[in-house]
Order: sequence, then structure tokens, then C-alpha cells
Amino acid sequence: MHRHQAILITGCSSGIGRATALEAASRGHQVFATARDRSSISDLEGHHGISILRLDVTDPASISRAIEAAVTGAGRLDAVVANAGFGQYGAVEDVPPEDWRRQFDVNVFGALETVRAALPAMRERRHGTLVVVSSIAGKVSIPFAAPYCAAKHALEAIADALRLEVAPFGIRVVIVEPGPITTRFEERARVEVRRILDRSGPYSRFYAGAERAMDKDFQMGRLPAEAVARTIVESIEAERPRIRYPLTSMARVFLPLKRLLPDRLLDWRMKKVLRLPDKV
Repeated sequence: MHRHQAILITGCSSGIGRATALEAASRGHQVFATARDRSSISDLEGHHGISILRLDVTDPASISRAIEAAVTGAGRLDAVVANAGFGQYGAVEDVPPEDWRRQFDVNVFGALETVRAALPAMRERRHGTLVVVSSIAGKVSIPFAAPYCAAKHALEAIADALRLEVAPFGIRVVIVEPGPITTRFEERARVEVRRILDRSGPYSRFYAGAERAMDKDFQMGRLPAEAVARTIVESIEAERPRIRYPLTSMARVFLPLKRLLPDRLLDWRMKKVLRLPDKV
């Protein structure tokens, strides 16, 4: 039997975060589901074991208040799932600097500040699990998705260093690396990139191929958000969790290939998938 734990999850308005809150509560854990807009998770409060809190990952004061409320409510904090994030797509040159900064503010610094706020309570008890929701994009860079990939690469680097730094205090760090998942993530990504797609430029002719690849080739082995949620909760419950959990067949195929194949061969394959010409 697993021990019931107090778990705080960011980004619960939809997708992986919402599914993880429901999965953890169904297993008897005390869940603190959070979102920037509290009304977007109001329906979760009716589920046994779930309390809802406002947490805006771009606002350190909001993060501190949510962590403090969880610790006060449960008397402890056993696990944090750093899940909140979005995908900024577009060619490196096309994405404006302010959009690059916003991608990192939410996906990297938001996760970092949440983890930093939770560490003192965990360190005091010499116990805790930090789950960082990364992506296959944390290891494989995809053209026209550089901001998102760069943010996930940064998260992986932080988590790898943090894992060793906090181990002496009995705190574990787990990295979850999903491939394609059925969520509203892509819907928001399309909204974010629409401003770029609507204007003409040197890369505009390539976006149709990139969008087709995102809809077809990069959807291999697509899983529902509930599959990721089960893995996240099981990693928290595990006596000795794995360091990384690659999910979906795409993640399990691409990540080994990234390590084994020459970069030029991977570049050639990526260009074929995206239908990028050698020259224009």
C-alpha cells in the first residue's frame, strides 16, 4: 500500500495537470490543484481530496502564497508537480524577443520558482518528490519550435543538477518526458503562433510543411493525458522512482536515436519530415 501524500500540482486548468489532480485524488492523496485563473479549476473542488488554489507561475508572491497554503492545510508538502507551461512555435528569427522571454518566464522560471518555494518545507522534513514535466522536446530540437524546445532543454538541465543537490536532504527529482499527448496544448500553441503565420516572410513558405508534420508525423503513439497522470502519480508513490520517464512510442524511439545517430543524418531525416528544401 502506498502512503497518502500531500501533492501540489501547477497548471491544472486542463490536460496533464487536471488529469494528474484527478488521478492522485482517486488514489487517496491530498491534492492541491492550482491554476492562474482559479475559476478554471472550480469544478475540481467538488472532488474528494482536492483543494484548489490560485497560483500564477510568473508571480513569485502568488507561488509563495499557494505553497504556504498547501503546507498549512496539510501540515506538510510531500510532492510538487511542475507542470504549468505552453508551447511557443515559429522560426527562430520570426518569434519576437518578448515572446521568447514569455516562453521562458512561464516554462522555465515559473517551474524554477515553484520548486524553490517548495524546497524549504521538504528539506525540513528530509522528504519530498519534485516532478518536472518536460517533453521529448527537452532532448530533441524541432525546427519551428525552438522557443519551446529551448525551454524544455533548460528544464532538463536544471532538474539534472537539482537532483544531486537535494538528494542529501532526502528529496527526489523525477523528469517526465512525454511525446504527443491529447490535450489543449496544441490548440493554445496554434493561437500563440497565429500572429507569425499570418505575416509573410522568408520562412512563411515552410510553415505548411511544419504544420503538416506536427499534425501527422509527430503524432506517432499519441496518448491521453490520463496515461501521463498515472506515471506521474506512480513516480511519487514509488520507493525508488526512475530518474526519467519517457512516454509514448515517439519518445522511446527518438531519444535513443538522438544518442546513437550522427547529427547530419538526423538533420536529413528532419528535413524530409518537414519537407524543407536544400536551397530556395
